[in-house]
Amino acid sequence: MDREKEYITIEEFARIDLRVGRVVEAERIPGTRLLRLIVDIGTEKRQIIAGLGEFYNPEDFIGKTMVIVANLKPKRIRGYLSEGMLLAAGCEKGQKPVPLTAEGAEPGWKVC
Repeated sequence: MDREKEYITIEEFARIDLRVGRVVEAERIPGTRLLRLIVDIGTEKRQIIAGLGEFYNPEDFIGKTMVIVANLKPKRIRGYLSEGMLLAAGCEKGQKPVPLTAEGAEPGWKVC
């Protein structure tokens, strides 16, 4: 692959609104590997649907301070509206994803 195709500009990156959020509620969506998380992002609470149920239990997220994409276009997943995306490392096939945390940061803080 041409390495130039991998690059984005600083202006493109700046369009992504990365925020700190604290998970205040979490539950498994019945019959799926999806988790329904309610995340406090400082100014509001958002529902995020995360495909991490294969690796984690809902209670693993309660009280955790996570990094989320706050300006991702909302999408309906299995009938639930997802209003952001939880970021994780280790998303290649065969790896267990590790959600990115921001311990010590407050909900709503911008990630820079």
